[in-house]
Amino acid sequence: MDPINEAHVSEPGLLVVDVAAADDDTALAFQQLLAERWATATAERTAQDAGEPGVRLRC
Repeated sequence: MDPINEAHVSEPGLLVVDVAAADDDTALAFQQLLAERWATATAERTAQDAGEPGVRLRC
C-alpha cells in the first residue's frame, strides 16, 4: 500500500482504514459493514503482494 500523506486526510473528520484479510471476500465484507454505517468511499478490489499471504484493502 502507498503511504498515507496529508492529501489523504486534508479535512477534519476524514479517516483512512487499511484492512488486511485472508481473502477478498473477508476484506470486502468488512468494507461493506463500514459502508452500511458511514459515508465510505469503497474500493472495488483488493491488492495482493506477490509471494505474501492474504490481501489488503484501503477505504
